[in-house]
Amino acid sequence: MSVSDPTFASVLLVDPRGWLLLQERDEHPRIDPDCWGLPGGHMEPGETPLEAAVRELEEETGLVLSPDELTQVEQHDAGHGLVTTLAAGAALTDADVECHEGRQIVLVDPATVPELPLTRSAGVLFSWFLGSDLHDRLTREAAARA
Repeated sequence: MSVSDPTFASVLLVDPRGWLLLQERDEHPRIDPDCWGLPGGHMEPGETPLEAAVRELEEETGLVLSPDELTQVEQHDAGHGLVTTLAAGAALTDADVECHEGRQIVLVDPATVPELPLTRSAGVLFSWFLGSDLHDRLTREAAARA
């Protein structure tokens, strides 16, 4: 794998209110313990970012999305490897989400996100995403699916 290859995939889900599905990591991860970030993780050998995103989302939250529901929105160097973020608007509630990794995985009001201790990767993403046209578009997509 070359330096330019993505090594992690994460999933940003937005609900019909515009709230974001975030994971509060526990103290155990080597990268960004005790911080808030997106569901996601390492890509397996031969896996595309899209395949990894779908797999990680199901493993960590129990949510199953079709690959055609996700759109790649960003790829950046998070300091520990390249992260590819895929996003979707989704008609979901906290009751739909299981927590199989971390302290909790919940929908969070975007107005409170700047107050949270964020993973490096989430900090990069949210520096431009909150209040963007993309956030608005994903919110509308989620509302249309509700």
